[in-house]
Amino acid sequence: MSQDRQATPRERAVQGFERAFGHAPERLSRAPARVNLIGEHTDYNEGFAMPCAIDRDTVVAAARRDDDVVEVLACDLPAEADVDGGARGRFRTGDAADVSASPQWLRYVQGMVAVLREQGHVVGGATLSIAGNVPQGAGLSSSASLEMAIGHAFSALNGWALPPTTMALAGQRAENVYAGCRCGVLDQLSSSLGVKGHALLMDCRSLEVRPIPMPEDIAVLVVDSKIQRGLVDSEYNLRRQQCEAAAKGLGVKALRDVDDALWSRLGGQLDPVVRRRARHIISDSHRCAGLADALSRGDFAAIAHLMRESHWSMRDDFEITVPAIDALAALMQDVIGDHGGARMTGGGFGGCVIALAPRAMVDEIRVAVERGYRSPDGRAAEVHVCAASDGAGVLA
Repeated sequence: MSQDRQATPRERAVQGFERAFGHAPERLSRAPARVNLIGEHTDYNEGFAMPCAIDRDTVVAAARRDDDVVEVLACDLPAEADVDGGARGRFRTGDAADVSASPQWLRYVQGMVAVLREQGHVVGGATLSIAGNVPQGAGLSSSASLEMAIGHAFSALNGWALPPTTMALAGQRAENVYAGCRCGVLDQLSSSLGVKGHALLMDCRSLEVRPIPMPEDIAVLVVDSKIQRGLVDSEYNLRRQQCEAAAKGLGVKALRDVDDALWSRLGGQLDPVVRRRARHIISDSHRCAGLADALSRGDFAAIAHLMRESHWSMRDDFEITVPAIDALAALMQDVIGDHGGARMTGGGFGGCVIALAPRAMVDEIRVAVERGYRSPDGRAAEVHVCAASDGAGVLA
């Protein structure tokens, strides 16, 4: 297995497929992870966000079957005692919606099949092998990457031509209904619609996405804190309920609709905790337009200001950071100064810190993190230097 672990996701998916099923796959699909530059938890509040797809992928090797069985090999998960090379799962397409007895990883696969069937597609049986290099539980949306890769695999096998937004919405529904996490659509849209070298200014109400060119000399550093988080079991769903309570208290469909006059008139009447939650959503959604402008102008000082404010808002108003994440973000920001910004990224309660900084500062930031940070259980952070990537699709 050590040789496999050094191979690319594409190579490992194909190797795993051939070992498990005894023949070559027919099609290959891929989908990138994403990192959110700013605009956290704004998606399900119909606000704005600014993610970018990154060059960390999930790859699916796939072939059709003559029956209605879907057999899945997850190459990166621990194998059972009598299975070589990964975890195995199996279900019938007609039973895909019944996830009650399935492990969490398989529910994403079943969910995509169930949603495609809901959309009226005839989903036949398939053999699938999954491999990737997206850190699990780090806030880079490995689940959305998996959903989009699975969706494109079935699309390729069946000759469908599903629009990227349709695929993204299918992934969101699979995660909401079958995996148990009430996420917005930001993650799936980012993975589906990524543009190389660009961030995405995303209107989470209209689902309009505008690519924003990133400065050529900017580096995207994703620093895995090694603090694992699980959105399904965390307070993610509670935060969503609090945002819905705020919108109801303000008399609007979603917090996207709150303007300064309404906030001044009614914001003070909200429960104090709910008010803080709403203030984060409203302010972080507004910061997205500012970051789009700053990236377009190459204004690193403005980037620094906006990302610092965003982190403080997540820490104080939305309360989704943890002390070790705050320390890591502050350590990186101290090194970067006004040459860029650092903030937690993702749903919260662990995961990654994102930094935008000149490429010339990458080594200095890496050394500072190596010397100055350890997770609560004593582990060093892992620094990924990433690039903005194209979105999901078929490789072969």
